[in-house]
Amino acid sequence: MPHLHEKSGDTRGRVYAWKKLLVLAAVICVAVVVYVWFGDALTLGSLAERETQLRRYQAEHAILVYGAAFAVYVAVTGLSLPGAAALTLVYGWYFGVLRGVILVSIASTTGASVAFLLSRYLFRDAVERRFGERLSGFNESLRREGAFYLFALRLIPAVPFFVINLVMGLTSMRVATFWWVSQLGMLAGTAVYVYAGSRVPSLRKLADEGMRAVFTPSQLTQIVVAFAVLGVFPLGVRLIMKRFRG
Repeated sequence: MPHLHEKSGDTRGRVYAWKKLLVLAAVICVAVVVYVWFGDALTLGSLAERETQLRRYQAEHAILVYGAAFAVYVAVTGLSLPGAAALTLVYGWYFGVLRGVILVSIASTTGASVAFLLSRYLFRDAVERRFGERLSGFNESLRREGAFYLFALRLIPAVPFFVINLVMGLTSMRVATFWWVSQLGMLAGTAVYVYAGSRVPSLRKLADEGMRAVFTPSQLTQIVVAFAVLGVFPLGVRLIMKRFRG
C-alpha cells in the first residue's frame, strides 16, 4: 500500500509539473506575441503619427476600442513589460480624465493581480533568486503592518510596481486582499498620470517632450515628494495607533 501511495503522489506531481510547464509556455507565447505585434505600434512616436485615425476609430468603434485598450493594459502590466507609465499618459489623452481613470485603474489592478498569481504559481524560484533579500523584509513588514504595508508601498514611487507584484506573490497575502488594497493604493498615481495625459495637446508633443509637456521639473519634484509623504502616512498612523493603545 505505501508503494501505491508513493506512485500516486509521483503521478500527481508529474501532472502538476506538466500543467505548470504548459501554462508557463502559454504565458511566454502571449508575451512574445504582445511584444512582436504591439511593441512598435504602441510607442509614442508610432501613435503620434496616427492621432487623427485613432480619434476617428474611437468614435466609430467605441466598445471595441475600450475592450482592446483594457486588454493591452492588462497584458503589459500582467507580464511586467515596460511602457505602462507612457500608456497611462496616452489613455489620458485618448479617453479623458474620468473614463481614463476608471479604465486604467481597473486594468492596472487586474494586470497587477495577474503578475501576482504568475509569481506565486509559476515564477517562484526565479523571483526568490532575484528578490530573496527583499522577500524576508516584505514578509516581516506584512506580519507587523498587514495590508497597511502594501497600501504604503503602492503610494511610494521609489518602489517599482512590478517588483511589488512579483514579491507579494510569494507572501501569504490573499489575492482578494491584494486586489482591493492595490486598487486603492494605485488610484492616486493613476489619477495624476491620466490627468497629465489629458492635458497634452497632441501625442507628438508628448513624444517629443515627455513629461515636460505637462509638468515643469519643480512640479514633478513636488508630486514625487507628495507621494512619498502619502506612502509614509499610513504606516505613521498605524504606529501612533499602536502606541496609543499601549
